[in-house]
Amino acid sequence: MNDDDYSATELGSHWFEGPLPEPTPDRVEGEVLRFGPGVTAIAARRAENTPTAAQIWHGTLPGAPPPPPPRPRSRWPWRYVPAALVLVAVLAFLAWREYGPRAAVRSVAVTAPGPSLGCDGTANVVGVVRTDGRPGTLTYHWERSDGTRSAPLRETLARGQEEARLHLLWTFHGPGSHQAVARLVITSPTPHTAEGAFTYRCG
Repeated sequence: MNDDDYSATELGSHWFEGPLPEPTPDRVEGEVLRFGPGVTAIAARRAENTPTAAQIWHGTLPGAPPPPPPRPRSRWPWRYVPAALVLVAVLAFLAWREYGPRAAVRSVAVTAPGPSLGCDGTANVVGVVRTDGRPGTLTYHWERSDGTRSAPLRETLARGQEEARLHLLWTFHGPGSHQAVARLVITSPTPHTAEGAFTYRCG
C-alpha cells in the first residue's frame, strides 16, 4: 500500500463519545417518575374503579351497598302442617283407646232362679254388671253360703258393651232344705259386691 495514497478520515463523534446520559423523564406526577409510555396514576385509578366480570357476577361492585342476607328457608314446609295435625290426632285417639281409662262399673246385681229350688235341681244364679261402655276386663269370683269359693274369673268387655251377665250354676242333691246365698265379688276395675238368695227344698 502506498503511503502517499493514505489520508485520515474524520470519524463521527458517535464513534468516540462516551455513554449517553440517562434519559430524563418526560413528565413528573408527584413523587412518581414516569418514563415513556405506561400506565399513569389516573389510568390506574380508572382501572381500579372499572368493575370486573367477577364483581358483576357476584354483585360486589365498588361502592355498591352489600346485598341483603338470604332469607332462611323453612325447614318444615307449611303445606305439611294439616297432614301432620291429622296424624297426631289419629295417634292420640289410638293411644287413648288402647291406654286410656278403663271400663268403670256402675252397678252390680245378683238374681236367683226363683224363691225356691226343687229336688236335685241346679240353680242358675246370674250377676248383672252394668258399666259405662268403655272396654276393659272384669275380675271377679263367686262365694257360696256352703263355704265354697270359685277361682278368680275374668270377663272381657268390648267397647260399647254396657252390661255383662255372669253365671253361677249351683247344683243340689238329696232331700232336705237349705237357705242358699250366692255372692258376686267384683275385684277389678273397682271393688263391688252383690248377692242373691233362694231356698232349696226336697222331701
